[in-house]
Amino acid sequence: MSGAPLAVTATAPATVANLGPGFDLLGLALPAPHDRVTARIVRDSGVRIASQTGYSERLPVEAERNTAGIAAISTLRRAGIDVGIELEVHKGMPIGSGLGSSAASAAAAACAVNALIGSPLRRTELVEACLDAEAVVSGRHADNVAPALLGGLVLVLSIDPLDLVRLPVPDGLLVVVATPDFELETRRARDALPQDVPLTDATFNSGRLAAFVTACFSNDLGLLARAVDDRLHVPARAPLIPGSEDVMQTARDAGALASSISGSGPSVFAFCHGAEASARVASAMRDAFANAGLESLTHIGSADSPGARTQ
Repeated sequence: MSGAPLAVTATAPATVANLGPGFDLLGLALPAPHDRVTARIVRDSGVRIASQTGYSERLPVEAERNTAGIAAISTLRRAGIDVGIELEVHKGMPIGSGLGSSAASAAAAACAVNALIGSPLRRTELVEACLDAEAVVSGRHADNVAPALLGGLVLVLSIDPLDLVRLPVPDGLLVVVATPDFELETRRARDALPQDVPLTDATFNSGRLAAFVTACFSNDLGLLARAVDDRLHVPARAPLIPGSEDVMQTARDAGALASSISGSGPSVFAFCHGAEASARVASAMRDAFANAGLESLTHIGSADSPGARTQ
């Protein structure tokens, strides 16, 4: 590690997981917001959280219970390097927002620590380090951490062993995300899921997922618009999010190609084509949440956005 930097800062984006019919399988990196982590080599052994700012009020400061800390610990272990690391974490998104908040912290920490120690691990190995962190707080699933690290649109074929596929994003596809001032705990949202689903619903989602992948490779926005429907998690989670069904329908009525719940909610995303349509959809989604008594923030940007990177 001779000549290695003494500190590295990395950012990682919010993500849309459980994208459309891809429950636990499809994830998309968003252009904003981001988490930011600075990793610094210190004399003391182990990993510690030196500070947390932003949306961090209820996050644990113990590295072994914090997703950034766990990802840092796992990155060092996988690299076979024993060095003291201090982390400064800035949370750019609230927890329980459906934007992959825990995954963003983990991805930024893994990226920063890996760069700090000379980048011995590949990005896919960093995904595995972040899976260790996700397993502690929200379950072992990769549809947030994979796009948070790799960027773009990612299909998770398997996590044991890890098998990820980067999907092409159709030309000009934009994403709008509306995040209401409302927290929905990931575990509560997961507890709402049915233990068994009808065969007809499983078949429905399988067909939509096949159509979604086909739309990506064929650059077919019309097919993509028909492929985002879901029967596995959205019907169970929409009642937990005030106004969400109206928000999704309003987005479509305003010109969105498709709309669904982001992650486990409460954020709602919409796919659009063109800046004018995206702005109109964003305004309509904010109004729909307002009609349900919730203020909301919207982000608009490319559906093909980068993942974690050092500054």
